[in-house]
Amino acid sequence: MALKIAIVDDHKLFREGVKRILEMEEDLEVVAEGEDGRDALIIDKNYKPDVMIMDIDMPNMNGIKATDKLNENKSKSKVIILSFYDDENYVTRVLQYGAAGYLLKDIGAKGLIEAIRIVASGGSYLDPKVTQNIIKEYKRLTELNSGSNHASNQNYQRPLHILTRRECEVLQLLADGNSNTGISKALFISDKTVKNHVSSILRKIKVHDRTQAVLLAIKKGWVRIG
Repeated sequence: MALKIAIVDDHKLFREGVKRILEMEEDLEVVAEGEDGRDALIIDKNYKPDVMIMDIDMPNMNGIKATDKLNENKSKSKVIILSFYDDENYVTRVLQYGAAGYLLKDIGAKGLIEAIRIVASGGSYLDPKVTQNIIKEYKRLTELNSGSNHASNQNYQRPLHILTRRECEVLQLLADGNSNTGISKALFISDKTVKNHVSSILRKIKVHDRTQAVLLAIKKGWVRIG
């Protein structure tokens, strides 16, 4: 059965472009389109999409407010924000309001499709560029709070007591901001194998998503940063 997708963006040409990309995939079906956050709420009620791709900057009701409303309504639609803004403040706000993914609008078709499938299966997905911004901000705050360069000087040590060598390699590549496809190419393994490794890492270190995994790895000194 195809995943039901809704696209909410106030630029019709952009919506049509995304729709054209998604409808080339047999397991994805665009069931509805909208122009603002109010449309998103109506679409959620009437179509119950599996995944809703939504912009932040829209008239009448923006994507942040709409995501918050969907969360309040206990919507089962998984929201992916697709935006020009890479500011970590936007990212953290929509994640707090229940978004499952955050992508920048310059992402390629393959990355968008990958994100949709991961989110639909219960995972979360952040654009690699966004992840790097969050990591840099986390590192900066850690250094400020410690009053030193402790975070950057922390000894690097692989967590071989928890993860396999291959999982350590995958974790490092996640910290470097790579997508599943990027990791697949770097390690010469299939996308499915990458997904299995990522799932295993999250389970073993007891976190819910990739960003949490990377932040924990930085804190523990399990990855090289910089």
